[in-house]
Amino acid sequence: MTQWDRLRQLPPVYIQQLHELYDRDGLPMDVRHYLSAWIEKQEWQRAARDHDFAVVLFQVLLENLDIQHSRFVQEESFLLQHNIRRYKQNFQRYLDEPCSLATAILWFLEKEKEILASADLAEQVQLLRVDQEAMETNSQQDLERKMAGLRNEVQCMEHTMVCLEEQQDEFDFKFQTHKLEAVVDEALKKEQVKVLQFLANRLNDCRKSILSDINKVLDWTDDLINLLVKKELVEWQRRQQKACIGAPDNVCLDQLEKWFTSVAECLFQVRGFLSKLEELSGKVSYENDPVKARRPALQKRADTLLKELLKSAFVVETQPSMPQGKGPLVLRTNVQFSVKTRLLVKFPELNHSMKVDVSMDREPPQIKGYRRFNVMGTTTKNLNMAESQNGGMVADFRHLTLKEQKSGGGSKGVSDISLSVTEELHLIYFNTVFELKGLAVGMQACSLPVVIISNSSQQQSAWASVLWFNMLSQDPKDVVFFASSPAAPWPQFGEMLSWQFLSATKLGLNPDQLEMIAHRLFGKQPNYDTYKVAWSKFSKENLPETFWVWFDGILFMVKTYLVDLWKEGLIMGFVSKGKEKSLLKKKKRGTFLLRFSESVIGGITFSWVETAITGEPDVKTVQPFTKEDLSQIPFHEIIRNFQLLEADNVPENPLLYLYPDTPKDRAFGKYYTEKTGDDSPYIKYIKTKLVFVSKETKRRFSSSEHTPGTLPPGSNAE
Repeated sequence: MTQWDRLRQLPPVYIQQLHELYDRDGLPMDVRHYLSAWIEKQEWQRAARDHDFAVVLFQVLLENLDIQHSRFVQEESFLLQHNIRRYKQNFQRYLDEPCSLATAILWFLEKEKEILASADLAEQVQLLRVDQEAMETNSQQDLERKMAGLRNEVQCMEHTMVCLEEQQDEFDFKFQTHKLEAVVDEALKKEQVKVLQFLANRLNDCRKSILSDINKVLDWTDDLINLLVKKELVEWQRRQQKACIGAPDNVCLDQLEKWFTSVAECLFQVRGFLSKLEELSGKVSYENDPVKARRPALQKRADTLLKELLKSAFVVETQPSMPQGKGPLVLRTNVQFSVKTRLLVKFPELNHSMKVDVSMDREPPQIKGYRRFNVMGTTTKNLNMAESQNGGMVADFRHLTLKEQKSGGGSKGVSDISLSVTEELHLIYFNTVFELKGLAVGMQACSLPVVIISNSSQQQSAWASVLWFNMLSQDPKDVVFFASSPAAPWPQFGEMLSWQFLSATKLGLNPDQLEMIAHRLFGKQPNYDTYKVAWSKFSKENLPETFWVWFDGILFMVKTYLVDLWKEGLIMGFVSKGKEKSLLKKKKRGTFLLRFSESVIGGITFSWVETAITGEPDVKTVQPFTKEDLSQIPFHEIIRNFQLLEADNVPENPLLYLYPDTPKDRAFGKYYTEKTGDDSPYIKYIKTKLVFVSKETKRRFSSSEHTPGTLPPGSNAE
């Protein structure tokens, strides 16, 4: 397969890069396409430094163009005939400098290889992700096999316990009979004693075997609990942290509940075996009875493992959230919030019997000014299976509120740490007691840290804190995280920003959009992977217009007014003014693109390319449209009805092709309202804000029509 054929099969994002490459002068894409096989076979590197060889390749190139032209004549491809003839004429400028042509073609071929390498790398990354998913699947399958092995072993032990009891009954019956009978015959008496000794030895061996089997089962269980508590549960907790800030991670607990319940059931069965052994040993005991020697230690170990499992099995399934909040973990005083806890060990006999209590900040940090809160509302509920769609044991608190304690004005503290209200983190605790089959275990679950605000104006800043903590913190109980908050590596930070769009609109940010954001933060760099974003740069610098305020303003605008256009990929969005101009100047007149403003919070603008009197491309831009505009008229109607009035000519819409070359009406037509002209419901806005007056090259805006929110094209507006 030729290099060109490989390029043509790449995903759209790389095809776009290919189009941008061949927007340059030097090698027309048509020539590259129709002569692809010949071009790739030539030694352009040699031709770039060998004039005579370059002359030969130049002549052969022209001959190939003639052959191609003849082919198009036979096919009656009029437009292609014209293009090939024009390309041949353009190549004549290399007649005296054929090495320059060879250098140009070599440059294009190298750039193509860079695009292919980039695509190959992306494919490898995707394969690694698939491999990672396969590894996770294999890990789960391995865990399932171990679970099945444990259940099978316990089931076999049930049968062994029945056999042991039968053996003991047989021994006990014969022993008691032997004691009651007055056997005179010594030979018979010796035979009976011999039989009893055999039965006693067999009983002793069986007890030893069962105790050894129980020890092996506890070893097996210990390994499984380590996997469940220290790996699977920890990974779920991390997925939940990421899901809280928009990541598309799976946080379903059904599989974990199945595993936890299975191990707990096995441990309760083991405790039952140990109790049965104690009972049997009480009935028949003897010197060096292994049950008396080994059972207490095994009982203690079984109880310890079971308690460890149970204490880890009580979790917060749905983190605290307000109905109208920006996201979970931001709570406002005196406003209701909900939270759901779940017990991963499911025993139907405990339905409605375990009471869960809610409380705040068991051990608040000693920080001056640290606020204290009381939880109000229904603070006690029973775990039950009725409030869960899948029958899990849950306590769903739906009517809780927080009230600040006024006494003392907060903790006097001993620390000099100073935190703002939205950097102050608080924990909500949930306590219950598990009681079953003689075992009582106190259990506590804890929410992720919440940010508590007192008015809605603090929501944006509070959500920034939630994003930052859950992106970076490895300790879900670190309430003094912001006392020395770490910086975020750019790859992790960019992924978090993409999650915001993904969760709000179902479409995240692509690499080009993320690169523009990185450029805004760090300046132009060859690679951003080693760069880091400080907490202050994210949410504190340039108050009140911080980076987060700018980004969140765009997100709100897209989510509220532009979600369909965004999901369809019609908005380039995050692209700098410099990149915008370089893209548009290579395009035909009327090509436009849509991008977010870099200076106006929550603004979107469009720029288009015209041809100046000098013949040079001239990029024009309008002042950004904000929610004040978009709440009155949809953005696609703005694009549809935007007009320029040049001198005394009929007004025209300069927006013809959405970048790179999609006719405007094909891109946006399905969103248009059926009514046009004076029947349009947006006619008032159109007449007052979407008609610009200009005079040839010097564009002026009619003062009688000037309104806030628009500037004449050609200005330096965003």
